[in-house]
Amino acid sequence: MTATKPTTSGERTFLHVLANTALANITTSFLWFALTFWVYLETRSVLATGIIGGAYMLFVAFSSMLFGSIVDHHRKLRVMLLSGSITLTAFALAGAMYLLLPEPALLDLTQPWFWLFTTIILAGAVVEHMRNIALSTTVTILVPDERHANANGMVGTVQGLAFIITSVFSGLAIGQLGMGWTIAIAIALTTVSLGHLATLRMPQDIVALDADDTARGIDLRGSIRAVLAIGGLFALIIFSTFNNLIGGLYMALMDPYGLEIFSVEMWGLVLGVTATGFIIGGLAIARFGLGKRPIRTLLLVVIAMGVLGALFAVREQWWLYAGGIWLYMCLIPAAEAAEQTVIQRVVPLSRQGRVFGFAMAFESAAAPITAFLIAPIAEFWVIPWARSGEGSATLEPWLGTGSTRGIALVFVIGGAIMVLAAMLAFLTRSYHRISASYDASAPPVAGEGEDAADADAGQSSVGSVSEGGSEAEPR
Repeated sequence: MTATKPTTSGERTFLHVLANTALANITTSFLWFALTFWVYLETRSVLATGIIGGAYMLFVAFSSMLFGSIVDHHRKLRVMLLSGSITLTAFALAGAMYLLLPEPALLDLTQPWFWLFTTIILAGAVVEHMRNIALSTTVTILVPDERHANANGMVGTVQGLAFIITSVFSGLAIGQLGMGWTIAIAIALTTVSLGHLATLRMPQDIVALDADDTARGIDLRGSIRAVLAIGGLFALIIFSTFNNLIGGLYMALMDPYGLEIFSVEMWGLVLGVTATGFIIGGLAIARFGLGKRPIRTLLLVVIAMGVLGALFAVREQWWLYAGGIWLYMCLIPAAEAAEQTVIQRVVPLSRQGRVFGFAMAFESAAAPITAFLIAPIAEFWVIPWARSGEGSATLEPWLGTGSTRGIALVFVIGGAIMVLAAMLAFLTRSYHRISASYDASAPPVAGEGEDAADADAGQSSVGSVSEGGSEAEPR
């Protein structure tokens, strides 16, 4: 059967899918940010926000391989519809709980209602990652190889726009409307997203599986096999995990730090303004790509992230913190696009969902580990010590003065570790292996001959021939 190649109409369809996913991501992030703001403002507990953020990433880590397997075995649009339906159901349940129970009961950390309420919202937000995995595979399906990095940059731009909107409006919603209306808005936007998604069509969206690919659940074996089949691919995932190491620190401490310096409305606006860095970074990747060595670009970006993480809180100044966050966000699209671009080239489409899911699981696990470790350490030891007379005197020459110097100390240590880890990665054999795998998987240059073109078509086909040589039935 003739291979299905990305076309101009396919790229248009990708833009529709990207816009729809942006609306869905805005909705889940809006409610999740609002929940974090609401809980901290009502309880003033760093431990509570750390546990909530860590639990979110832990759920992502445990569910991502299942999500990846679902993506590989079903049409991508159907997967997105499933994800949106589950999110809508979860948010509706959370809304019912908010109507039926008084706020004090929902905010009492010693009662099960608080944990049930946050878990339901968490589930609705986490399942959105199944849609994000599907989106990554649609780049392979709908966009030519030479434009993968640019398309991934567009994804980063859209994520930045979503972050701006959710950051600003989550703070405003909690500050001006309250949690009840915030949930109602999330339910309405999720409904709109599902309605638009139902109108889309993707004829290229054909499931073609390997002859020995029969697993349907959490296909850990298939995920590991797909990762290990490519020289150095596991190391790439390790490299990408570096920025999640410090991500756990931010998850636990960034909002408490910001809410100590700003009001909740202003903090939401600050996050919204600094998130323009997402857009600028994403547009730069969409315009210029990642260069010929995206793995090298990834590690250089991780080093820069570590430096910023160590410096943006060295003094308790709002402009230093906001400026550092903005620069950090400029770099995030490059880090994410580099990993996605490599996987989209070196991994066969039939296994990309599981590879993306495995990578998401592995990388996400780093954040909750650090969040769960850092939140109690910061709350019960580091912050009290930094506010004591001895701690203040010790830190003043290095980090200045202020009530948030304990959090700043944690940021500095995390950033230094991140820089060191990324620099050491340049010296590893795995770095050179994955770079070689990426170069070897490049499609042939136009004009190299029909045999090369035919071979490439067979390699990148969305369609029909499995590795075993038999024709797979489309779903």
